[in-house]
Amino acid sequence: QVQLVESGGGLVQPGGSLRLSCAASVSRASINVMGWYRQVPGKQRELVAIVARGAGRNYADSVKGRFTISGNFAENTVYLQMNSLKPDDTAVYYCYVREFRLDYWGQGTQVTVSS
Repeated sequence: QVQLVESGGGLVQPGGSLRLSCAASVSRASINVMGWYRQVPGKQRELVAIVARGAGRNYADSVKGRFTISGNFAENTVYLQMNSLKPDDTAVYYCYVREFRLDYWGQGTQVTVSS
């Protein structure tokens, strides 16, 4: 069982930046995919950014050029740098990892973009 601990959400003004962090509670380098999803009330959870071991990064079109995902597969940590935030980015952000063929989710962290 993998547990994920997220941090870094909060309230920010439009145009501002936030950095989300996520650490997985495993001591082995067994995670092969890490990413971030987000969800707003009444809508499905959607992919924000994802990175696979030995592969490139993928982003939702809505965040390309503004968000950057970085994953450390040796330390089992993943970060999401969010710049030029917009009110439409307001959501609960969830950390996601895949270990072998099992998916794990964090508890979610609220990001609110408002003036």
